[in-house]
Amino acid sequence: MGTKERQDRERQAVTASILDAARELFVAEGYQSVSIRKIAERIEYSPAAIYSYFPGKDDIFLALAAEGFHLLDEKVQSAMKTNDPLENVRGCWWAFYEFSQEQPAYFQLMFVDQSVPRITQQWEGFEFLQQMLTNAVTAIQTAIDAGAFPKTLSPNAAMHMLWASLIGPGIVGIRHRLSSGEDYDALARDVL
Repeated sequence: MGTKERQDRERQAVTASILDAARELFVAEGYQSVSIRKIAERIEYSPAAIYSYFPGKDDIFLALAAEGFHLLDEKVQSAMKTNDPLENVRGCWWAFYEFSQEQPAYFQLMFVDQSVPRITQQWEGFEFLQQMLTNAVTAIQTAIDAGAFPKTLSPNAAMHMLWASLIGPGIVGIRHRLSSGEDYDALARDVL
């Protein structure tokens, strides 16, 4: 392995360590309570070393959000493989709910924590997220065109309604807010 390859791997390993520590701290203590110094202490680096990888805490969050949205997109894309437009819509949104339960740290950072930077202020770095939203709207429009939904349904409004309605079961599942014996997945299925 050449010097350049070794340096690239080392840089990737340190970047991953920074992001892992930040994700854990952001979820455990809240974004506002975590400093670059705290992240540096967690991985036994100096704050100056962290700044050589990320200009600031917001940039670390945005890198985590990008990771999370890529994971979500992979899950959603793998769920939309049928020829039935309605099943594709259901599969897409069920994948969203499953993501909330399988990746609770990402889900909380991406959709729940109010103290994190607004992703919409950084749209230029999230073209793939805009494409995800477009794909969700297109899937709903395809279901409308196939007669699965009324022709008068706005696909954009439907996408927002589905998103908002499944955030609730996602959060309830992560926070274990149902009574003992109640099924979180059943709640999400009923909503969907």
